[in-house]
Amino acid sequence: MTVSYTWVQWNKHKKIYDLIMLALSLIFVATFILTSTLVYKDDEAISAMILAIRAFGILAIILLHIILCIGPLTRITPLMSPILYNRRHLGVMMFFAALIHAGLALLFYGAFGVRSPFAGLFDGYHAYTSISGFPFEIMGLFALLILFVMASTSHDFWLAFLTPCLWKSLHMLVYLAYAFVLLHVVFGALQSERHPALATALIAGAVTVFALHIVSGLKEFKPSLQAQEADAPWIDIGLVNDFPMDQGRVVCIANQERVAIFRHNDGISALSNVCAHQAGPLGEGRIVNGCVTCPWHGYQYHADNGQSPPPYTERIPTYELRIEGERVLLNPQPNPPGTPVTPAVRSSEPSSDEVGET
Repeated sequence: MTVSYTWVQWNKHKKIYDLIMLALSLIFVATFILTSTLVYKDDEAISAMILAIRAFGILAIILLHIILCIGPLTRITPLMSPILYNRRHLGVMMFFAALIHAGLALLFYGAFGVRSPFAGLFDGYHAYTSISGFPFEIMGLFALLILFVMASTSHDFWLAFLTPCLWKSLHMLVYLAYAFVLLHVVFGALQSERHPALATALIAGAVTVFALHIVSGLKEFKPSLQAQEADAPWIDIGLVNDFPMDQGRVVCIANQERVAIFRHNDGISALSNVCAHQAGPLGEGRIVNGCVTCPWHGYQYHADNGQSPPPYTERIPTYELRIEGERVLLNPQPNPPGTPVTPAVRSSEPSSDEVGET
């Protein structure tokens, strides 16, 4: 979180993250070029420029697959949350890898003719009715343009300017870019490179991305708690000891937004499950330094009023709770964002058996 906008908001963890990813990317490119140079010799030798084009293209595809897998993996296991924390920096790195790939290819294959490289890209030697002659370069260009829009709007300034909902919708175009990338490779590299390793790797990557999204989607149908009725004045959401101390649980209300329940200190509070930053799942977070902390990017809110600690100004809706015996009841009607609500507390101290169950 930051109260003012900076061009690149680095902290210690992000610097380490970025340095590791940059180092691994450069090592991959260098290793690919060196290995290919050693393998392909004499009559089979490949120019260094072509090897660089291939290396940056493969790097961009690998990074894109990693980026698309991070989201569903964090829904499957919270252990992946630290990787999600800096995914936007990884996305910008992926765009530059793709841009270098496209720039080198455009210059190498189009800079020596009488026409400009861009004229040759869009017109002249394409066969739209032929698989081998299909203009795979244009599909790569479409993917690159989408990735450019996403990279250029990745900063939190654009998130606030466009509003989180519109910003998130815009960045969902990554799946369209991914489709163009797959077509770019299928109608391009796979037409000239007949070795089964490339096709196998591409299919395995696509299947992995698809499978992880299916698994994470199915997980959404198994919430930790399920409320049956949204029009009831109060909904029974479980026992007090169903809620772990300083950790979130999610309650699903029919036809309404999910609610994040937090047990902290001596009481229980309820907030919207949607973080005001990037719609992260607050109910999958925990209490850190006395505040509800989003597992995606660390945005924080006071549990009893849904307000971010000063000087931050983000606010989310709150809900009323009450405890009858050992049952926790929720009023399903949300309060306006930032409305203070007194945490629900037991009418008496729990017994030693109950404490042992916590």
